Amino acid sequence: MALTAVVWLALLVLAPVLYAPLAAALYAVGSQICHQRSDRSFHLFAAQLPVCARCLGIYGGAALGLAAAVSSRWRARATRLSSRTLLVSGAIPTAVTLVAEWSGAWGGSNSARAVAGMPLGIVVALVVAQGVATLHYGGCAPRRPIASNRPPTPI
Repeated sequence: MALTAVVWLALLVLAPVLYAPLAAALYAVGSQICHQRSDRSFHLFAAQLPVCARCLGIYGGAALGLAAAVSSRWRARATRLSSRTLLVSGAIPTAVTLVAEWSGAWGGSNSARAVAGMPLGIVVALVVAQGVATLHYGGCAPRRPIASNRPPTPI
């Protein structure tokens, strides 16, 4: 899962220099998940990336979060907090920048948007990794048979 996140991030960053059909597919997918505003996106070799700076930060954070989830030390720290607490705390920087932009109090920069998106990506990845870790049913205790609700038959 962590490798997939890293590959996705690399494809997004390298899209302007990739083979045209692959790049076109990345931009098409990007258009479905992001507004792709040029002024809110990073550019590589004068070509806009397929997602905005905030989305790129979220995906970068997800790659970091999944890499951290592989580490037992980080996984143990993350499991001390509830998923809700993790998600709310990770969303605060993104929410603050959004409110500041929408209110006109802050014009924002692409770097700040990307950095603010990273905590959200990290915690979402940790929560997803925790959820996926619970899907290994083979290690669960076998189910006990369910008792019948029928009355006993007379002999």
